[in-house]
Amino acid sequence: MLARTATDHGTVPVPYTTQAEGRMAIDWLRRQPAHPDAPPGLVAAPPGLAAGGQGRQGQQGLAAAGSGALSAAARRACPPAASACVDLADRLTWLQSGGSIVFGPVRMEPGPAGTPHATPRGVFRVEWKAGADFHSNLYGEPMPYAVFFGPGGIAFHGGSLVRPSHGCVHLVIADARYYNDHLQVGAEVIVF
Repeated sequence: MLARTATDHGTVPVPYTTQAEGRMAIDWLRRQPAHPDAPPGLVAAPPGLAAGGQGRQGQQGLAAAGSGALSAAARRACPPAASACVDLADRLTWLQSGGSIVFGPVRMEPGPAGTPHATPRGVFRVEWKAGADFHSNLYGEPMPYAVFFGPGGIAFHGGSLVRPSHGCVHLVIADARYYNDHLQVGAEVIVF
């Protein structure tokens, strides 16, 4: 199920099975410290969110609306060394460690292909991260939980999944928070 809830950044979608479960799960995630045994670049997922390397596929409570299955081509396009993968064609993104998916795939909205705002393809590194209240200086729009990785301020951040970005990778707010909490500065990001 998907609800719309008010935040400091307006109304955003929040996935849940019941509203109480969704709030409890998101609140629980926000309280979790970084995992001490996490590999470089990616903090391990909390217990129960990455069991069996399945990430959030099929889970209730925090499963993003419209989470999709990855094609074999998408899996091959993202090398095991990458911590975050972005499939522009299928509009999916996921986090991985050693080639095993630990979160996702989840839906995302990129910048429109063939325009000056197209999300750039390539190999990048996370450069810095911002908190829940960050706003774009260029566009004057909120970029909650931004994880900056590309030239010109390209980032993963909370945003619309129905309106194209200015080049960033929009995620639902819960997924943006998860990426912000678990991707470390220096982590490799592959956009294809």
